[in-house]
Amino acid sequence: MYNYGSMKKLLRRLVQAETTPEKGEISAAELISAELGISGIDCQIDSWDGNRANLVAWIKSPGQRSGLLFVCHLDVVGHGEASWRHLPFSGVESEGKIYGRGSADMKGGIAAVVTAVKQIIDSGTRLEGDIILLAAAGEETDSCGAKRFISRFGNKLPNLVGVIIPEPTDFEVVTAHRGILWLKVKTVGKAAHGSTPELGVNAIASMRVLLSELENYKIRFEPHKLLGGCSMSVNTIAGGKEINVVPDECEIRIDIRTLPGQNHQEIISDFEKIFAKLKQRNAQFEAEVSIVREVGALETDSQCGFVKDFCYAVGVDETKAVGFTTDGPHFAPLGAPVVIVGTGKSDVCHKPDEYIDIADVEKAVEYYKNIILKFLA
Repeated sequence: MYNYGSMKKLLRRLVQAETTPEKGEISAAELISAELGISGIDCQIDSWDGNRANLVAWIKSPGQRSGLLFVCHLDVVGHGEASWRHLPFSGVESEGKIYGRGSADMKGGIAAVVTAVKQIIDSGTRLEGDIILLAAAGEETDSCGAKRFISRFGNKLPNLVGVIIPEPTDFEVVTAHRGILWLKVKTVGKAAHGSTPELGVNAIASMRVLLSELENYKIRFEPHKLLGGCSMSVNTIAGGKEINVVPDECEIRIDIRTLPGQNHQEIISDFEKIFAKLKQRNAQFEAEVSIVREVGALETDSQCGFVKDFCYAVGVDETKAVGFTTDGPHFAPLGAPVVIVGTGKSDVCHKPDEYIDIADVEKAVEYYKNIILKFLA
């Protein structure tokens, strides 16, 4: 029976590292590197822009089997404006749970993978395939860490039997999720003094007309057997700088979740057609659209050998599909099946009082050990 005290300590310190977009990931990468170093595992920290970082641990083997790639993310979303019962980055342990932003998404998963790898290495078990552990920057914002890893290591990796992403799925094995298309739409007007608005073109008024048109816009799609339909939501708006100035710009940001095989460019073309129609009605209407973030949908064959063996090893009968998005699609071009499974409940993520059950993190350690031994020992 293992003592999980060091795992809890690592998890609490990872939460306390406060890896928001403003503070970056380097402190968490250094914590993981130090923890793996206790077991003699060398890590590479790839840092940029002062505080951004990826951590890569590569445990090499004789290569008799294909390797396993674990893909984690170090970053977290901000703590928001709502009040928390415990301070968001305190890492408080209470009633069998550890609280804090990122505890479930996904520092509990990181702590479990790191602990599983350490226990296998410390036991002296001979592995016939490589373990590669990536803890990446920027999954919550732009996937910069995943893209950077692929560009730097993609052609250096061994053959992989599979890619495992320890996102919080409450131990369900996920093989499909929707993609992301985040758009910025800007209406352009002409500034004028607030006392003579007829001399300007009000960009907010133009945006109002566009939003009204979008109420009737439906994205064309073929429903997916697992994921259903795609979705679209206008989630931010900003316009105007001074109360006495006619605004010359107004901007909205739109969150679109897409399906496997769906063409993102066709959606953008639809927006451009809407702009053209509105300009026909009013020659002063001007708008433009640009991509903020784009990630494809994920669909791994749930009947492939790796997924079947994976499910058998962790005692799961069937795979699931989810609506949220991960870094997984960035790793699909490596040619190995991608599965998402981890500790933590997705419905506590990105909310006040995010937490993870310590017993579940311990359970995840056993899951990941079983997987590593199944495919690599």
